[in-house]
Amino acid sequence: MDIPYRSEAPESSRNFVKSHENPIIMPDSVIISKLFIFLRKNFMNLPRRSGILLHPTSLPGPFGSGDFGRDAYYFVDWLFSARQSLWQILPLCDIGTGNSPYMSPSAFAGNIFLIGLEALRDEGWLKNEDLVPCTSFEKYRINFPAIIDFRTSRLKLAAGRFFETADETSKRSFQAFCLKSGFWLETYALFRTISEIHGPIWQTWPKPLARRDPVAMASFVSQNDHEIRFWKFCQWCFYRQWDALRAYAYSKGIDIIGDIPIFVSLNSADVWANPELFDLDDSGYPRTVAGVPPDKFSDSGQHWGNPLYNWKKHADTRYDWWIKRMKHMMDMYDYVRLDHFRGFQTYWAIPADTGIPARGKWMNGPGSDFFEAMKKEFGSLRFIAEDLGVITREVDELRKQYELPGMRILQFAFDLNPANPYLPYNYDHDTVVYTGTHDNDTTRGWWNSLPEQNRDLVRRYLSINGEWINWDMIRAAWSSTAAIALTPYQDILGLDSSGRMNRPGDKTGSWEWRFDWEQVKSWPSGYLAEMTEIYGRTYSRQ
Repeated sequence: MDIPYRSEAPESSRNFVKSHENPIIMPDSVIISKLFIFLRKNFMNLPRRSGILLHPTSLPGPFGSGDFGRDAYYFVDWLFSARQSLWQILPLCDIGTGNSPYMSPSAFAGNIFLIGLEALRDEGWLKNEDLVPCTSFEKYRINFPAIIDFRTSRLKLAAGRFFETADETSKRSFQAFCLKSGFWLETYALFRTISEIHGPIWQTWPKPLARRDPVAMASFVSQNDHEIRFWKFCQWCFYRQWDALRAYAYSKGIDIIGDIPIFVSLNSADVWANPELFDLDDSGYPRTVAGVPPDKFSDSGQHWGNPLYNWKKHADTRYDWWIKRMKHMMDMYDYVRLDHFRGFQTYWAIPADTGIPARGKWMNGPGSDFFEAMKKEFGSLRFIAEDLGVITREVDELRKQYELPGMRILQFAFDLNPANPYLPYNYDHDTVVYTGTHDNDTTRGWWNSLPEQNRDLVRRYLSINGEWINWDMIRAAWSSTAAIALTPYQDILGLDSSGRMNRPGDKTGSWEWRFDWEQVKSWPSGYLAEMTEIYGRTYSRQ
């Protein structure tokens, strides 16, 4: 397997780009993406399949971070060549504190830094001279301050030219998007505009704006219409490009698994516009915040800081806000991973004035009442339950009641306990197995830090010597009885801890990893394709 590194994107990908004058904005892509929603088989059939976990920000590209540009299409072609039928991503929502997609200023708005800038140039809204990369951009790491400044300035240039020069077809498309998305877009655009002027903490805004006084809001809108339209333009570009990319993936037989964070950021349009739906005091600050007690991810527990829900108020409205949120997610993705599933049954409430996870306590969530409302609204629930951490019998029963596949992490399997539920021989079929997730170390990083007695168990269990531990673990996942097998792309590349995406509880250095095509050797796609065929995970919708 000593094969030279690939120095460029896969041939099939390059041919695709050459054959399309504009590979990002595809004719009829939006129509296709809406039609195939109605053509899916019931997810609960759970055919054997496999795929890759990779967030789009981790893709290569010339502008400091991955986006929906050409390299995203290259990656879809790589998946196709490797016979993978699933691409799992992290939340696509706008990023917030710590650059985290789990701390977003909106549960509905997309991350504007994922907008492919070359597509905007092809539309005539940017010029070649606007796309000279910054010298501070890095191949293998996202320099967030640099990319935020660069991409924001280019998006503002594009918005200005769009509103001055766009043809009628584009303007009608923009207007239609604004009308369709108005239930969240108006609030989001207003929130972002006020935040630019008064700061992101809405509780410190002038009281009329913080309390959404109608007169003050109308006056602000009339004075800041240009800035408000900018944020709407960005969301139109985001969803237009995402629809095109998703349609292309679908044409290659690849479904998208999205991710919905259970909680939202305190400094978000959602909390500002709906304070009654959250556990807040009279000043708009949280009484309790989210987190978890000590578990396999963190010895001291985790303090997330998100405000907790006022579940009684949600129940009184028959979960109207959640239904709108879920519908939005299901329109975006083929399947949705429910982050922190156990929080729907019981959740860990940390007093906001302490910030210490160990001082929290378990509180009852909405449980089956919530999922009955979802089932009534949507029928089949295309959810994957992230049932990690401290899982009780009640949590497991809730998951099984609604036939939601659970998750198993191979890195958690080898603690010398034969009853460990993460060992492959203990899996049920309705399981999604991962070598690791974005919250874990890479498989090589995990192996390098594993105690020798645990290493010895891994070697004996898998009948290996550990030289190719990343592929040994992928094979263990693919050969298991779990219906779905997934691995982070870092494990395909064989990266050590330098490729880790997130360190739970560590507010610095996370979400920055990205790869470059020069790291992608020529053989892994064929090797993975062969493994996928051998273990019966090739999948076709027909």
